[in-house]
Amino acid sequence: MAKRVLAIGIEPGSADYSAFPQLTPELVRTYIEAQLLRLRDLGFEVTSCLIDLDVTAEAGVTAALRDERFDCVVIGAGLREPKERLVLFEKVLNLVHRLAPDAAICFNTTPADTVEAVQRWVEP
Repeated sequence: MAKRVLAIGIEPGSADYSAFPQLTPELVRTYIEAQLLRLRDLGFEVTSCLIDLDVTAEAGVTAALRDERFDCVVIGAGLREPKERLVLFEKVLNLVHRLAPDAAICFNTTPADTVEAVQRWVEP
């Protein structure tokens, strides 16, 4: 049976790109989709959970974690930076810890290295 991965990240249209002027929502979406496709091609079953930066974020993550069992949860770099997102990052991390206690947790550093983050912890 294929390993199941949940990819949690910020909806690209909601992100602040001022620190990364070379990125656009369209480019980030392209990176995300390419990484999810690569994971699927490697044999993983992947669910994407893109959240907004408002009160719906926790509900979206909770729903995704309650709907399925995951072997690995990858949390995108956009949730860890900038510092203003610290509380949201902590909420997401604690939801994963509580609702998916057996899942490996990993972090990408850009929208282009999600596969490597997952592969550090699970095989398909």
